[in-house]
Amino acid sequence: MDIHVLQSVPSANLNRDDTGAPKTALYGGVTRSRVSSQSWKRAMRISFNKDNLNQTGIRTKDAVVLISRKLQQLNTELDEENALEKAQAVLTTAKIKVDKNYKTGALLMISQGQVDKLAQYALNHDELDKKEVTKVLKGDQSLDLALFGRMVADNPELNVDASAQVAHAISTHEITPEYDYFTALDDLQEDDTTGAAMLGSIEYNSATLYRYANLNFHELESNVGIQAAIQGALSYIKTFVLSMPTGKQNTFANKTLPGYVMVTLHTDTPVNLVSAFEEPVSSEHGYFQPSVKRLENEYEVTQKFIEDPMLTVVLSKTKTVQGESVTDFSALLTRIKTYLQRVIENENINN
Repeated sequence: MDIHVLQSVPSANLNRDDTGAPKTALYGGVTRSRVSSQSWKRAMRISFNKDNLNQTGIRTKDAVVLISRKLQQLNTELDEENALEKAQAVLTTAKIKVDKNYKTGALLMISQGQVDKLAQYALNHDELDKKEVTKVLKGDQSLDLALFGRMVADNPELNVDASAQVAHAISTHEITPEYDYFTALDDLQEDDTTGAAMLGSIEYNSATLYRYANLNFHELESNVGIQAAIQGALSYIKTFVLSMPTGKQNTFANKTLPGYVMVTLHTDTPVNLVSAFEEPVSSEHGYFQPSVKRLENEYEVTQKFIEDPMLTVVLSKTKTVQGESVTDFSALLTRIKTYLQRVIENENINN
């Protein structure tokens, strides 16, 4: 499943580098605005959490504390020290290193279902079995864990292959960095006092962004099951399309919505269409319209190299020539859902 999005963003600093400047990328020989995939995935995880708490795992070094708290909920007679020791024993059984402060050596992604079952297992068993603990840590995956995966350096058995990929968003055109010089006055400043109490500058830019993400549906299905995979795929589309990183949002009020969304289902390979913009879009009347034309032309060109897509659905505020056009976002999600269910039913019949 490929998701292509074009989105116009006004003056903004969505994703900063170590100097506080908006991140950029050099592509096609010119500087582009860039928003990292990590930044957008973080925004998606926050959106998952708002929609449904069960969709979001917890990425933390305090997994021992999480399990110990659940242990004390299940057994109110268990004191804090014993609960922490039991929780630590569970993770060390799975070959996850825990230090003297009960913290894991690296951030560990863990779902609430895994926390609950690990605590219950620790209460029910005096002797812990590595295979059983590993089985728990591989099951009950939250949606973000199943989508974005998990790497556990201490024990690769606990790794979860990501079923989704998110590309760095880049502008379809060259950008020029701009600077906002600002001052602030002290409200209690004396009348005979002049000058600012504070001054500074913020770098920003504006851009029409090309955003791309994909999803291996069968990989997601193997992680969470068929029905959860269908709902998960729809949640993935929704959150990718509608979420947005919040960097400097209070300063710029830059929250916008996409103007173009294309979702394509393939049987062979994912295809990022960013090459449509290797030659940067040039325009005196806005970048969005010519970006749509470039993207759809590139989509048509790629069909010479791959199998015909099973389905292509497009939602756009401007005229398009590719795929099935829908009138609103709800209709797009419904079309994808109906098609996925039909394909899965056919697969089950054939099996």
